[in-house]
This record gives sequence, C-alpha cells and structure tokens, in this order.
Amino acid sequence: MRVRKADGLIQRLGLERFGIEKLGIAGQARRHGAHIVDHGVSFNLWAPTAGSVELLQGGRPPQRMSRDDDGWYQLLSPTARAGTRYQFRINEDLIVPDPASFFQPDDVGAPSEVIDTAALRDATLYPGRPWEEAVIYELHVGAFSEEGTYEGVEKRLPYLRDLGITAIELMPINDVPGRHNWGYDGVLLNAPNARYGGPQDLKRLLRAAHALDIMVYLDVVYNHFGPQLNYLHSYAENFFNARHSTGWGPAVNLEGRDGAFVREFLIENALMWLRDYGFDGLRLDAVHALKDDSERHFLAELAETIRHELPGRRVHLMLENEANQAHLLDRAEGRPRHYEAQWGDDFHNALHVLLTGEDEGYYRAFADKPLEHLARSLTEGFAYQGEVFALHNEPRGEPSAHLPPDATIFFAQNHDQIGNRALGERLSKLLGPGKLGQAMALVLLNPHIPMLFMGEEAAVETPFLFFADWAGEAAELTREGRRKEFSHFKSFSTPEMRSRIPDPCDERTFQASKLDWNEIDRSPSCAQFRDLTSRLLTIRREKIVPLIKQGFVSARRELLGDHPSQGGIDVRWQTEEGEILQIVANFADHPLPMPELVAGECLWRGGPAQEQTLMPGDIIVRIGQP
Repeated sequence: MRVRKADGLIQRLGLERFGIEKLGIAGQARRHGAHIVDHGVSFNLWAPTAGSVELLQGGRPPQRMSRDDDGWYQLLSPTARAGTRYQFRINEDLIVPDPASFFQPDDVGAPSEVIDTAALRDATLYPGRPWEEAVIYELHVGAFSEEGTYEGVEKRLPYLRDLGITAIELMPINDVPGRHNWGYDGVLLNAPNARYGGPQDLKRLLRAAHALDIMVYLDVVYNHFGPQLNYLHSYAENFFNARHSTGWGPAVNLEGRDGAFVREFLIENALMWLRDYGFDGLRLDAVHALKDDSERHFLAELAETIRHELPGRRVHLMLENEANQAHLLDRAEGRPRHYEAQWGDDFHNALHVLLTGEDEGYYRAFADKPLEHLARSLTEGFAYQGEVFALHNEPRGEPSAHLPPDATIFFAQNHDQIGNRALGERLSKLLGPGKLGQAMALVLLNPHIPMLFMGEEAAVETPFLFFADWAGEAAELTREGRRKEFSHFKSFSTPEMRSRIPDPCDERTFQASKLDWNEIDRSPSCAQFRDLTSRLLTIRREKIVPLIKQGFVSARRELLGDHPSQGGIDVRWQTEEGEILQIVANFADHPLPMPELVAGECLWRGGPAQEQTLMPGDIIVRIGQP
C-alpha cells in the first residue's frame, strides 16, 4: 500500500503559508505515524524539542532518524512491515511509543505495532442512513457486555436492531493506561484499546452493524490528553499552548506554525476512524475547551476537511458544547454547513429537575424555572441563548430558534449525567415507573434526535460509576478529587458520608458498572419497560420521522399551571405541509386542566385517561391540523 501524497491536506491546513514543505526526508510524504510504502515502512515523528530520535525496531540495533527544520524525524525502514513492533528513543534516554500508533498490543507504554489501516477499508461502502432516522444508543464497550469486547457488542446488535435502534455510539476507544477507563483521558488517539480486541475485531463490529443497517458513531476527545504515560511534553512541548488551559490541564496547541502540525494530527485521526474503519460519524467531546484564536477555527477546518475528503458519504458530526454555539450547527440549503447536532444538556437538566426535584450542582441553573427551560429547549434547541448562566455568572449561548429540531440530540440519561453522580444512580433508581415512562415518551416522540444510554431501554438499575485504572499519585488524586467534588452536596457533607463514594480505581467499581444481561433478558420488569421502549420507537419511525423529513417551519410553547416548577407544558411544531405535532405533559404532583388538543390522531397517551383533566405523570402526543 502506498502512502498518499500530502499535498491536499497540507494545502487545506494552510501549512504553505508558514513555508512548510509538503515532503520530508528522501521525498517521503510527511505524516504522523508509521505508514507502509513501496519499499518498507516510513516512520515519522514530530519532535521539535528533542535533540535526537532513534528508531528501536524489534531486536535490531537503534537507527538514528533524520531531522528537518520543522522538527520532523523520519526514517524509511526496508525491513519493517505490518506487524512490526517499534518504539522511539528520545535523546538517547527516554523510550516512548509512537504518539500516532495505530495499535498497542501490550498497553500504552509498550512497543507500538505497524498496522496497515488502508487494508481495513471496504471496497463497497455502507451508505449510512439519513440523519433524521438516527436513534442513538450510547455504550461503553468494556461495560456493555460480559465479555467487555467488540465481539461482545457485536453479539447484541440483533437485540438493538429489533428494539428500533439505528445507531450505536461508542464511548472513546482510544488507548489509555490500565485495565478499565471511561476513555476520555486518552494517550494514544489512533490506537483502538487492545483490551476490547484488535483493529480487525473493531472492523468486524462495524461490518456486522452495517449489515443490520445500524450506523456506528465514535466519541473522540481532542481537547486534552490523559495524565499518565503521555510523553508529548518530553519531545514536543509545542503540542500544547501555554496561553490556554482547560479543566483537564494544558490546552492542545491549535494556533500558528506549530499548531498547524497539531491540527493535522487531529484531522488525520478523524479521517482514520471515518475512512479506514468506516465509522458513520463522530461526537466531539467538550469542544468549548478547544482554545483557538486562529482566523479559521479548528472546528470549522475539521468539518470542512472531512466533508471534502469523504464526498458522497453520510458522515454525521456531533458536538458536546457547553458554550451553546448555534453558529456551528447552521444549515445551508437544508444541510449542515459543519455539524449536524449538539448534545442537548439544557433539555436534560431541565427535565431532570422536573422529574427528581434535585437542585444541586449544575441543576441549580435550571431550578428557578425548569418548565420554561424545558419548553424552550423543545421549541428552540437551547434554553440558554445568551442569558447569564448562574453557575458561571456570565452569558452563555447563542440564539438557536432558527435551527431545525434535529440540530440537537435529546436524552434523559447519558454516561456523564449518570456517572458524574457520586453513586452512579440511573433514573430507574430515582423515579417510579410512571415518571420513567413519561420521560421515555418525551425523549422518543419529540422531533429532536433521541439518544438512550445502554440499559436505559429496559430500566435496569445497574449503576454507571466513574472508573479509571490509574496508578500511584494519579490514583490518589483521582480518589480524593472525586470525594472533594461532592463535598458541597448535602448528602455528602461529612467525611463519613463521602467515604461511601466508590473508589474510581478499584476494580470492583468497574465491575459494578457492567450491564447484567441475565436481568435484561429474564426480568419481567425489564421486559415490560423494554416493550414500552420498542412501541415508542415504532411510533417514532412510522409517525415522527416522516414529519422531520417534511421539515418544521415553526414551534410554539405554553406553560400549564401557575408555578414555574409545578406544572406542565403544551408544545407544538408545525411542518411545511401544515401538520402539527403536539406534546402535552404534566410534571406536577396535582391534576391540571386539559389544554386544547389538535384534532387528529393520538399517537400516545401515557397517563391515567381523564378526558378533561391532565393527571400527574400524564403525557399526550398527537398529530393533527391547526
């Protein structure tokens, strides 16, 4: 397999304006990582602050690598091939893996393995599905199945297909130290975690999903690297930008001449997952922490490059963005200019307050008027569109009413909202079946894109806790930091109370978070709620998705009751063809007068049927005419 010339990517990244050459040593295309070429393997490492770099290839003597003026070290090895193990030695002392390694068979600190990722590509591409058909199922590969592998996920794909799931989203699978981790503290972003299987196992999972017409999305993290076994500071200090910082440490450098190489590293990572493995979309974690004062922001460049490189592909790009930057979701001629959608945390937070009454932590910013926050999210995407956000005491968000509903992804639970709780409780532990069913109906029958978290479809009570497998000081800091995080909560206000918080680095914390499929398959209560989920998804597929395809031209909301947190909502969306989708729900603990309902078809009635009264926990979904 020949490595492609870098001209196109170099030009799009704007490296030419910095006077950066397209080719490196001996005319080889300069790209991060090890790439199979005509006469062996081209090894490439950007190490601008290293004095020397040597290639350690198997049992062969060290081979000194050549350096150019931009800090690129390169060597063409005629004896290397797919499967060759290798490392780099920095300044004749520090031995490190390849930061662009495509596979680490023996953990992140061990030798890297040469992988022919181009050989993974399919001759016939899966066409994907239209975005409006997406029903996303988020899962953690290690905790989803008893096996904790890609194969374990593959075995359950028919179950998800039959349920009505059209897309699975894998929490980050990039390699991290230790036996278990959420994946958001990645060290080697190109290397799929060997604990879940090898590259071919991951590819088999995608092929199996595509054969069932299930899309596969991947969660990627570009805003920071993990705290252990990340050696970039030792030889590429310029990979990070001292002018910016994030809540997880130094910000990656996306600015200037050196930032161009970092941008290339991240863009190539995205293209690898989409092009070589065949992922159908990416969800970018916490993009508000991507600090970039460049004239052209990295997020725009990333999306535009992906669209350019993969023409004709249905590639869905999603964001987690605390800043609520609506301009990143803008449409042009009905299609996303950059990103399809953003996770709708505003919707979740308002709904959670209404369902549980909790008002601590970030829920405090939604506790004053949760009904209005929820209704505004449903009709306009974001609840905060420039208003002062109580937690930060500064404006948050941009106007979003012009966006279509499918520009936001709505959920009642996800890995963050469950796992960031001290005890990892799901809503099934906090609510009765009535409210739980009401939440499920609201999530699945509104015109925004719905997402479920693994096991939610069956109302399992298995916790999902925060877990990691750090060692030494990092483990202690994580353990103490976790307890300190909840010290201002009433239920964890004393050291004795905080001692109940599970240790993230204890193997038992990870094991407690794994789904129990015996319960899902055999429990009558799980079967009953799973049947509810399946029926709701059938209604969505048959009735709601056609409305989304028509396109919505307006939305309006009305609050029911006299109290901002003890009442209901009446929300309506109108399509271009004049059809109206109406959702009426009562979140109060007392009955409310029935609002006027549109004449037409009742898709769902989820509470006690009272003709003139909207009972507590009731939800009504109708399609009709004005």
